[in-house]
Amino acid sequence: MMFHEIRSGDNIKEVIKSAFDLDLDVSGEWGYDQNRALIIHSFDGDIKQLEHTLASIRAYIEMNMSLPEERRYGGINVNEIGRKTIRKNNKIYDKIIYEVSGMPEKRYAEFIEEYKKMYELPDFDIEDHFRRRRENTVILNSVFWFDISNIK
Repeated sequence: MMFHEIRSGDNIKEVIKSAFDLDLDVSGEWGYDQNRALIIHSFDGDIKQLEHTLASIRAYIEMNMSLPEERRYGGINVNEIGRKTIRKNNKIYDKIIYEVSGMPEKRYAEFIEEYKKMYELPDFDIEDHFRRRRENTVILNSVFWFDISNIK
């Protein structure tokens, strides 16, 4: 399953501030390729953690916020599976591959409710519960480009 890219044109800093109440020193686009890298101007912390946060924001917008309610995903997780630093034209980029997972939001809510109700009952088959959750999870690999020239 593929999700639609977030359209360019909106001020990425303002979108992040408005939707997630995070004030980050960023600009550019959503990092779908090198030419549309998300530019990190400054950050006083662990850059890998910031990159993960930004990838999670993009995944949440793609898989939840930008979709009609009946098509939204929940339980969205982003895990780094590959990283490469690239120097080109006096710029430094982190090209990161993330494994992004989630399941249809209504189904996710059903699994959470089942777990809450059944967890302490003796006949609750927790292995079956998590097997069914895995079967209902969509997993995809997503590439994210960050321009980190200003912070390295």
